Amino acid sequence: MKQLLGLSVVILAMGLGGCDQPEMAAPISLPPPSVGVAAATLREVTPSMEFVGRVEAMDAVDLVARVNGFLLNRAFDEGATVEEGDLLFRIEREPFEAALAARRADVERTEATLLNARLQRERIEPLVPRGGATQAQLDQAIAAQQEATAARSAALAAQQQAEIDLGYTEIRAPFDGRIGRASFAEGAVVGPGSGPLARLVRIDPIFVNIPITDRAMLAFRQTQNDNFAPYLRLADGSLLDEPGRFEFSDPEVDVTTDTVRVRARFDNADGVLLPGQFVTVIVRATEPEQALVIPQVAVQQDQAGRLVLTLDEENRVQVTRVDLGERIDADWVVREGLQAGQQVIVEGIQKARPGMIVQPQMQPQSSAIHQGD
Repeated sequence: MKQLLGLSVVILAMGLGGCDQPEMAAPISLPPPSVGVAAATLREVTPSMEFVGRVEAMDAVDLVARVNGFLLNRAFDEGATVEEGDLLFRIEREPFEAALAARRADVERTEATLLNARLQRERIEPLVPRGGATQAQLDQAIAAQQEATAARSAALAAQQQAEIDLGYTEIRAPFDGRIGRASFAEGAVVGPGSGPLARLVRIDPIFVNIPITDRAMLAFRQTQNDNFAPYLRLADGSLLDEPGRFEFSDPEVDVTTDTVRVRARFDNADGVLLPGQFVTVIVRATEPEQALVIPQVAVQQDQAGRLVLTLDEENRVQVTRVDLGERIDADWVVREGLQAGQQVIVEGIQKARPGMIVQPQMQPQSSAIHQGD
């Protein structure tokens, strides 16, 4: 009886011990992570490059008095637009008119002297063969006529200089432009040494100088044809309505800045552009072209360069190196590395690892752009 009781206790203990052992859990298979993808697509793009330029006047001149005298009047409003030939300043004319009258009198006197010398020579010349006059007297008459001729030439030159000085009493605009502040008031004594009276600047058309680095020069030269044109973006972000045109580039690199200066010309009838201001120059193609693009958000960069995460036929993540061109809106232009239709990851990049199988979800173009923003 005791043996049966002990056996029962052992069996019960074994049963209780079996209840304490946990059962082995079956492994759970997780689904592949979901990522958003976009396809590399062909679209019409307008290639462009941006540079910083400085506006420069086509013509600018400091107006200076060429003769000394009292400034009689100023015939313009400061800051006004003037036309070529407009009277700007007048210096008192009376002293120069008097000087011109004196020079004209000198010319008349020398002409009279020349006439007398010529008549003397003509009287003596036929007398020499007959012995009525000596050769020395004839030579003296010829020399006197030559001296009178030289005196007349000098008097004519002095008269011409007096006429020029009289003309300098009126200072006129040498070209169309906008005139600045007058430096002297009416009644001031001005002259060649007194400094500029005012500054005149031609602002229509106008130049924009663009310093371009060696690195950008090669790409820029590829744009110097009829298929590309420069546009201007102002400080407020607005664009000029009309493009300009390239006119000049330096034949050598500036050794102090390692840049080449390129000059473009723009119409400026409204006077929006002023010399000295900075602008953004956008060199843009005049006709769109087909290019392969991907969303900017898909692009990553490491020490080796730019890359994207692509998917193969089995939706396995791969690292693909790309050569990119310019940015177009929210896209990158792809020069090399991808083909049209190839999928790149644009959302959930942090969950994707090379070699991992993922579950792609195609993102609309607007969504991809939004993620890039």
